[in-house]
Order: sequence, then C-alpha cells, then structure tokens
Amino acid sequence: MSLLEGLRRGLIVSVQAWRGSALDDPHVIAAMSRAAAESGAVAVRIEGARNLSAVRTRLEVPIVGLIKREYPGYEPYITPTIAEVHAVVAGGAEIVAFDATPRVRPDGSSIEALVSEIHARGRLALADCSTSADGAAALACGADVLATTLCGYTPETAGRTLPALDLVRELAALAAFTVCEGGVRSPAELRAALDAGADAVCVGSAITNVDWLVREFAGAADRVF
Repeated sequence: MSLLEGLRRGLIVSVQAWRGSALDDPHVIAAMSRAAAESGAVAVRIEGARNLSAVRTRLEVPIVGLIKREYPGYEPYITPTIAEVHAVVAGGAEIVAFDATPRVRPDGSSIEALVSEIHARGRLALADCSTSADGAAALACGADVLATTLCGYTPETAGRTLPALDLVRELAALAAFTVCEGGVRSPAELRAALDAGADAVCVGSAITNVDWLVREFAGAADRVF
C-alpha cells in the first residue's frame, strides 16, 4: 500500500501549540502525537524542527511536516523557502507541507522549485492552498497532495466559511489527493468534508489546542480568562 493510500478516508491530527503556551514543548507535542496515533489518527501534522525530531522518535505513522517562519516583507510563512524544506526533511517527515499561493517567497523560489526539491529528497509535497487556482498551479508543478489550509487566511479569501467544503469539491475535481484542513470542529464536519470529496481530513484546534478549548469553555462561564 502506498503512503497516500494509507491515509485515504482517515484523520490527520495537527498537533501544534501556541507560542509561549505550556504545551509548546517538544516532549508534550510528541506525547500528544502518540496519543493521537494510538487513538486512530492515520498521520500527524507537526510544525518546527525540534518538534519534528521529538515526534519522529515516538511515532511510526506518517508525519506531515512544516516550518513556520516569518520573513519581514513577505507573506508566506509555511515552509516558505528551500531552507525550511531541508529542515523538515531533516526532522524525518514523509510529507512536506508548504505555502502554495502565488505570493513572492523570501528566497525567490517558485512552487516548482519547492516541489522539485521535496521530491529530490524522497518526500511527498503537500500544497497548502487558498483557492482552486493555487491547487491547479501546484498540481501542474508536481504536488502530490492539495490541502485547503490557507483558505480564509489570505486577503482574497478572508471571511470564507470554514471548513471550506466548496474548495474541497474544486480541488477534488482536479483529480488530486485532497485534504480538508481548517475549521473542522466536529465529527459531523469531518464526515461532511469526506462527503464533499476529501481523501483525508486534518483536524487541529478542536482536538489538540488545549489553550483554545479552555478559553472557549471559560468564555461561557462566569469567570472569563
């Protein structure tokens, strides 16, 4: 069975923590990732070189890896340059996620160059898209997976309803392996994403972001954080 076939119709759990949170610790991220895998996740999505290395030592399920790095004057921050691709690969991820929008990258690299470098390192390339045009361009450059990750997070897509089921349908129509990511907060929404054509669904905050979850519940209580 191929790696992607092993993910089909499954749950990918994004295990990430807010900067400065008590959860922002490689050991904690690794423990949460293992708990996710033991509970049925077919893969995990992990950010940061230290977190990737820590998770890799404890998990055998596939890892979707990325590095978030902001460069002054540039908008892309999800694995925005070739340097971050190398860091993700070094961390042991089988799949490298990257910003697939047409925005200019800090090192001037193109989507084609990023995908080519990912493939040269023996990894699969997951394109984080905001629109179907992003997906079509990434697919033409050889991307292996298209995800809805950036829908709602670019100026052109701000305010879009999440999860972006309409974008799921558009990406699936390109005959690409499609991942619905962003705004999935319940099992019912996961099912809706699969019914819309997603090959797999990635869920983060609703499962692993304890900070966000506690604040949601605390906000409904009399004493607000």
